[in-house]
Amino acid sequence: MLVFILNAGSSSLKYQLMNPVIKKVFAQGICERIGIDGVLKHEFGEGKEFKKEISMPTHKEAIEAVLSTLTVGEGKVIDSINDIEAIGHRAVHGGEEFSGSVLVTEKVIETMKKLIPLAPLHNPANILGMEICQELMPGKPNVAVFDTAFHQTMPDYAYMYALPYDQYAKHGIRKYGFHGTSHFFVSNEARQMLDKKHNTRIIVCHLGNGSSVSAVLNGKCIDTSMGLTPVQGLMMGTRSGDVGAGAISYMMRQENLTIDQTLDIMNKKSGILGISGKSSDLREVLQGMQDGDDRCRLAVEMVAYNIKKYVGAYVAALDGVDALCFTGGIGENAALIREKVCAGLDSMGLVLDPVKNNKRSREARDISTNASASRIYVIPTNEEYVIANDTYKVVTGNK
Repeated sequence: MLVFILNAGSSSLKYQLMNPVIKKVFAQGICERIGIDGVLKHEFGEGKEFKKEISMPTHKEAIEAVLSTLTVGEGKVIDSINDIEAIGHRAVHGGEEFSGSVLVTEKVIETMKKLIPLAPLHNPANILGMEICQELMPGKPNVAVFDTAFHQTMPDYAYMYALPYDQYAKHGIRKYGFHGTSHFFVSNEARQMLDKKHNTRIIVCHLGNGSSVSAVLNGKCIDTSMGLTPVQGLMMGTRSGDVGAGAISYMMRQENLTIDQTLDIMNKKSGILGISGKSSDLREVLQGMQDGDDRCRLAVEMVAYNIKKYVGAYVAALDGVDALCFTGGIGENAALIREKVCAGLDSMGLVLDPVKNNKRSREARDISTNASASRIYVIPTNEEYVIANDTYKVVTGNK
């Protein structure tokens, strides 16, 4: 089955054309600067790629440009859009309403619109992508794959905040978690790599510009670091992660900030960028640390320490650990972060092999010592495959 995968953001749009049955990617790319001027980057065939500037006033023109690129001219990989059998959409927030991937219907879109207050930056763009694909490819099934769905197995004592209960009853204020497709994929891969098939206790660290940790027991998530929104949990590229409510209200009073201004600081000006004063890109901050910049050193130490704290907490929540997994741009490539996170975890049965850790590879690999009681894995994530495969399962009924 040929699946068109769409990840629509507020001013960008990532896409992929994949057959999940044979795990083959035919083309992938991104539309950027939608509503500004418009740039399309397209990769296809054996390492071929090109970039072109196309006017994209709205997401509709962007998706039309992608479908045209896939079917006509230099980047052509299919004869017509009729070859596309289904469309799989990344959907950020499914609230408590969606615990799995679903066929997009009017009712699903209506429910997603009600959830917009929980993800005001993401859900509107996700919905727009679905509605445009329904218009441009009528009759083709669309499937929504939710970032939050994998975490819906968390027990109530893990997802509830200790606020008055009526805040949950009235407004749904609780932890939801994100990066679910990545946590699902990586924890499943880890279970395949482990000799142990039952009572598996896996911790997944998805570390990129956005980062989160999850505790996965027997393939089901029992806790995760992100909350009602993605600003909670780990320190990230531009997000603050966990900050005490008292510190936030004090900053608001001292700086005379509104709630929206405060959220803007916490979401876009904090984290690695806020501490280093240099960049939200950890690679640049690691270089800054090597060059003797003390704020860069501080940012790196804080990132690693925050991850380590969550790992320790989740070992306790899982009553032990069989595998600690690193994924995402930072998790897969930043050996120093992995080294700092794993330092001193020997008592938990996690012993890092420095030689294996520093060896670069694009493959899933074990970086623990042979004598380590538990395994430490680096597993490249593949969220697009999860979206394509879920789409295939929903459309064909192969649950």
